[in-house]
Amino acid sequence: MAEDSDDGPLRAVTATVEIVAEIALDLRAPAWAEALPDAEAICERAVEAAYAVAAGPAGEISLVLADDAFIRTLNRDHRSRDSATDVLSFPQIDDRDKGSARAGPVLLGDVIVAYETAARDAQAAGVTLAHHLTHLVIHAVLHLVGHDHEDEREAEVMEALERDALARLGIADPYAAAIRVAE
Repeated sequence: MAEDSDDGPLRAVTATVEIVAEIALDLRAPAWAEALPDAEAICERAVEAAYAVAAGPAGEISLVLADDAFIRTLNRDHRSRDSATDVLSFPQIDDRDKGSARAGPVLLGDVIVAYETAARDAQAAGVTLAHHLTHLVIHAVLHLVGHDHEDEREAEVMEALERDALARLGIADPYAAAIRVAE
């Protein structure tokens, strides 16, 4: 999987997270490794925390730490939005797949996080990039295991799961600041 590209060398890492999710990590944007040399461990802990609060099926998660240009292309091609975003998730299973027995690991889906947008958002929120990356990965993994925020009730459930997962890691509630600002 590792090869040279215009963005520099890619580093592919596979790690197992408490036997529930195998992570295939692609450090596509060198800025991630420069800013967070422990990005792999951060992502592993985030996946573990997401699974601790919202059990999902065992399987593999493809996680790409990319840049804004990469995620903008995906956002345009798959969501018809020609702009960068902080994180995208592409679940590969649906409700019918969750209970089915299969030989070998199931691909749960893909998670892509954009460095520039994530770094900008972290700075604007006054949080570390490590904490923000953790939050984004937890958020995306929750999508992969079937959670969403299309309506207010779903959003409340998903945000509560995110808060619980982050609290397990000693990370402050990212929504509390938004509530204080709104008041």
